Amino acid sequence: VIDYEEMKFEYVSNNPLFLCGFSAEEVLEMGYEFYFKNVPTEDLQLLNTINNAGFDFYDKLPNNDERKLYSISYDFHLKGKYDKPILINHKLTPLFLNQQGAVWKSLCLVSISHNKKAGNIIINKQGSDTLWKFDLSDKVWIAKNKLKLKDKELEILRLYAQGLTINQIAEKMFVSPDTIKYYRRKIFEAFEVKNFTEALSFAKDNKII
Repeated sequence: VIDYEEMKFEYVSNNPLFLCGFSAEEVLEMGYEFYFKNVPTEDLQLLNTINNAGFDFYDKLPNNDERKLYSISYDFHLKGKYDKPILINHKLTPLFLNQQGAVWKSLCLVSISHNKKAGNIIINKQGSDTLWKFDLSDKVWIAKNKLKLKDKELEILRLYAQGLTINQIAEKMFVSPDTIKYYRRKIFEAFEVKNFTEALSFAKDNKII
């Protein structure tokens, strides 16, 4: 949990991916210094751009609790005590607004990124069919329609998320494994990914499932 007014972490979980070899207590004590110490220089510049663009986006929204329905996600590298920087996905969802309607505290979720490079800045609104992608070249937000899957494709993704194999999914859906493979290929093409793990990560990041 991030406190923007105090510029500190209010709570840090024991997520080894985010901790980078440090303890939760050490990261909590470092606060925002954690980023300066563990993010490569080029990605620090990116985070500054994202921070400015994100707050600018929120400032233009109606000043009410609906602001808490918007979440922002993006990818950047963390190095910490690792030999090689790891590309992670950072997703922030407002928990509390201050009296002026600005974001006060946010919930931060960290996971491995399915992308190949930093950036990929997206704002989602809960219950909306629209998402906003930030163009780093032109420094503008571009509204796009969220990708939609067919019911069978959604069911396949959900069953995969439960740990089922292709044969088990086929048995559960009363179709052949080849049919599952056909829908799998369609999902990969729609998401521009290469495997089920990337597809599931993409679907979660983009609020498709």
